[in-house]
Amino acid sequence: MKSLAFLAEAFRFSAQALQANKVRTFLTALGLVIGNASVILVVTISLTSRDLILDRIRGIGSNLVYAYYNAGTQDAVQAAADYVNLSDVEAIRTNFGARIVAATAVMSNSDRILIEGREEDVTVIGTDEFYHEVRNLQLLAGRFLDPSDTALRQKVCVLEDKLADRLYGGPGNAIGQVFKLHNLQFTVIGAFRERTQTFGLSELGDKGAVVIPITLQRYFTPVERIDPVYLQVRNAEDVPEVSRQLGQLLESRHRPGARYTVQNLTAILDAANMIAIVLTIVLILVSAIALVISGIGIMNIMLVTVTERTREIGIRMSLGAPRKAVLLQFLLEAILISVGGGIIGILCGVAVPVTVTLLFEEFPVPVSPWSIVVAFGVSIVVGVVFGLLPANRAARLNPTEALRYE
Repeated sequence: MKSLAFLAEAFRFSAQALQANKVRTFLTALGLVIGNASVILVVTISLTSRDLILDRIRGIGSNLVYAYYNAGTQDAVQAAADYVNLSDVEAIRTNFGARIVAATAVMSNSDRILIEGREEDVTVIGTDEFYHEVRNLQLLAGRFLDPSDTALRQKVCVLEDKLADRLYGGPGNAIGQVFKLHNLQFTVIGAFRERTQTFGLSELGDKGAVVIPITLQRYFTPVERIDPVYLQVRNAEDVPEVSRQLGQLLESRHRPGARYTVQNLTAILDAANMIAIVLTIVLILVSAIALVISGIGIMNIMLVTVTERTREIGIRMSLGAPRKAVLLQFLLEAILISVGGGIIGILCGVAVPVTVTLLFEEFPVPVSPWSIVVAFGVSIVVGVVFGLLPANRAARLNPTEALRYE
């Protein structure tokens, strides 16, 4: 009880001293406000950026693996014999079985169609009913290809949204429309878009594409060339092994020396994670520098305060106050400034992402609880570390000399 009363009295003296100089106290704590708000915002921005990047990459296709023939210096005849073909795709489905969700083939060429009154080249993609699942495409209207479309070589097509907009003014208007492709009449059965834009870096191109059954596309392609073959692996941990075995399978089915490029998104995801971690560390170090500077500011102000209140310290000691009480009072003053500024900074830092989340519900901004805990802990540490020197100086003053101080 006695120790609690002692602590309460020291706390009361400290609070009174800080209230007597409100402007100075606020300006001293301002550095902690900015520093702690920066820590919260830095971690929040880093987490949001990382999640956005990873979601974008995953949006291309979950556990995606893709492969194609690397022609190198081979001539046209040799290369034609080594291209991935439809029988390779069936072998992939048979060999990997339940380890993959699906495998799909892409056979691309182009044709000229009439768009907005003039002929333009458009990408024509031959594929099957698994394409939309493996590539994680979003259906906007109608339906995707189904097994009967592929088996019966139906003259149907699915349009990418950019092309549907240009041809018919929107995905909904495109359903049921008929247009000529490869000198045949094709009926539009659906419209889609990529969940994550690849900005023309995939087989879909940047001006929109037409998707037709691959069994029909084969008739309009001089060489049976699958480029690429896509696999969606069932479990993420199997992606590296499936990638390795896919390369071996393709090489075993073609002439010796044929080489195939097999890639997946694992390396990209790992790189994005590493970039996010490094960025977070760098930004936190910058915020830590701001906190250290604010701590030095607290120490300087407290040293000035000790000097200004030398006579007050002498009076307290002459009336029987122990050195421990003086040290505790000034240490508590530094901690109160630091923690007070830290709490305000945490509230400011949390308020920004919370406000963004409330205003834009479709764009949630996560706040890391650990960043709040770390920011609060750092505030206490800054107060103790940078308040100890001024408090110790105050406690070591000679009462007689302190009373004579003017």
